[in-house]
Amino acid sequence: METRRKTARERWEEAYSRSPERDAEFSTISGIPIKPLYTPEDLGDFDYEEKLGYPGEYPYTRGVYPTMYRGRLWTIRQFAGYGDAEETNKRFRYLLEQGQTGLSVAFDMPTLMGLDSDSPLSLGEVGIEGVAIDSLEDMERLFEGIPMDEITTSMTINAPAMVLLAMYVVAAEKKGIPPERLGGTNQNDILKEYIAQKEWIYPPEPSMRIFKDMLVYCTRHMPKWNTVSISGYHIREAGSTAVQELAFTLSDGFAYVDAGIEAGLDVDEFAPRFSFFFNSHIDFFEEIAKFRAARRIWASVMREKYGAKDPRSLRLRFHTQTAGVSLTAQEPYNNIARTAFEALAAILGGTQSLHTNSFDEALALPTEEAVRIAVRTQQIAALETGVTNTIDPLGGSYFVEWLTNEMERQAYEYFRQIEELGGVIPAIEQSFQMREIAEASARYQRELEEGRRHMVNVNIYEPREEQDVEIHRVPPEVGERQVRRLKELKRRRDNRLVRQRLAELKETARTGGNTMYPILECVRAYATVQEICDTLKEVFGTYRETPVI
Repeated sequence: METRRKTARERWEEAYSRSPERDAEFSTISGIPIKPLYTPEDLGDFDYEEKLGYPGEYPYTRGVYPTMYRGRLWTIRQFAGYGDAEETNKRFRYLLEQGQTGLSVAFDMPTLMGLDSDSPLSLGEVGIEGVAIDSLEDMERLFEGIPMDEITTSMTINAPAMVLLAMYVVAAEKKGIPPERLGGTNQNDILKEYIAQKEWIYPPEPSMRIFKDMLVYCTRHMPKWNTVSISGYHIREAGSTAVQELAFTLSDGFAYVDAGIEAGLDVDEFAPRFSFFFNSHIDFFEEIAKFRAARRIWASVMREKYGAKDPRSLRLRFHTQTAGVSLTAQEPYNNIARTAFEALAAILGGTQSLHTNSFDEALALPTEEAVRIAVRTQQIAALETGVTNTIDPLGGSYFVEWLTNEMERQAYEYFRQIEELGGVIPAIEQSFQMREIAEASARYQRELEEGRRHMVNVNIYEPREEQDVEIHRVPPEVGERQVRRLKELKRRRDNRLVRQRLAELKETARTGGNTMYPILECVRAYATVQEICDTLKEVFGTYRETPVI
């Protein structure tokens, strides 16, 4: 009887079974088990045209533009902001001199919460985590000497996004630049605030009303402006898995599409100006698969559910920031390597814009040296490594395609659960997303504590002594100077006009009109961030969440 010859796969499986595996957790950070080897069998009935297609073509898995980085590199956009407007203006100019191609504004905590620098609640926080912006006067200082119609600006602001956008528009207007010529992005993603970042002012329903007002205004007057940057970054920083980041971010995006349609707009009028903001964490292949799955899901749902016909509505364009939560205070120079790997994952995943974290951000705001290294990391990746020579170079990898499919499958399962709860806002009100994130964060922490997952310098190769690193500090006199300027502004402006404009805003909010137009008038009268936000509080109230324990 003739003995059947073993196949190559059988011979490999036998050899593998005789070789012991090292003691390690073979799964992604999301907990997806990873097999030792992937072959065509893992992809099953894989249709290239249906699942991948070509760059710039539906379903955009391989990229949103036909040429990708062979035509144009991603935008190098470093997040910056500290102290007052003058200090941040100097950092902006420095970054532009170093080759940065777009600006990204970090605001301080009082501004993010709709507070002025002279509020008792702002004490000790003015200019510490970002730049303090109280009025149009500050916005004018922030962009002094910067050609606002030649650079794009991203503003990481959510609850008071309408006020900061109005200040940006009027600051440009005073330079003779109309809103039609302004390019950039408001984050303006209030839903992820309830889920993760917790910087809200109003309850979800009136917050979505404000979102609609801004969406209508920008659709009519700011064709180059991204009205919302739907953000998974903060969801991931709060402890979510990559799958949760993918699912919760896209479900928020679909909720904003619903809001635009409810506002009376056609989906193809506004969806082309939606952008996304993702985290690039340290699990290299999982991040690449996440970005590819995101493009495919967005294109499919926008076409099949919402009937979008404009290809621009189907293209998921996104900014990426490397993972702040992956950085360590121990041996911080090792963070340069972490950031480089995370940046490479974003690039191989097809990002349109990238911020690389500075190595010292686990300790303080970055120094100029640390920021320069972060910018150079992107430039080296773009110009020296060769990864930009071909489009989607990992496309067709059995492992990457399997992982992309699996993340897509798990995201749709989350969509189903959210739909069963009544949609995104009802799910938020039932704390669904928050519970899922809390459980994922606790699981990851247990894995670290039990040594099942490693973090160099934290639970393995722990340092014996601290590294001496220069720390950037914001001197307290910066906040004191900001408060003095604000009080002087309030003294010399036309306060009768301010009161009149705020009253008009309140009436518009009460009667259902578009709040963006009276906010612009309030800004022109030099009303402050808190005065405008407090006026809207009188109509909309404030929000208090149910804690997740």
